[in-house]
Amino acid sequence: MSTLATVAVLALAALHAYILVLEMFLWTTPRARAAFGTTAEFAADTKALAANQGLYNGFLAAGLVWGAVASDPVGFQVSVFFLVCVAVAGVYGAATASRKILFVQTVPALVALALVLIAE
Repeated sequence: MSTLATVAVLALAALHAYILVLEMFLWTTPRARAAFGTTAEFAADTKALAANQGLYNGFLAAGLVWGAVASDPVGFQVSVFFLVCVAVAGVYGAATASRKILFVQTVPALVALALVLIAE
């Protein structure tokens, strides 16, 4: 992969690691509530659910890092797989939770995917 594609994949991994922290550890804080548009009551009621979501975001981050650091062809294949996973999850999230997810998650995943495909 090119340096630019690798940086894009790692940036997306960092975003998902940040989401993991917000959802698993900071869900009830004002910062996370502002990021996700939740109330204190809702955050308290959904803390376990959010932690589960955070764990899944951590798996996406781990897969993206794996793809970025693995030698090709495995690095390329893993990157494509996890970038598609992120894009699909973003589309579903945008359709079911908030359109904002489309721009925060899907668009960056598709840009990184394009860079990975162009670099190959």
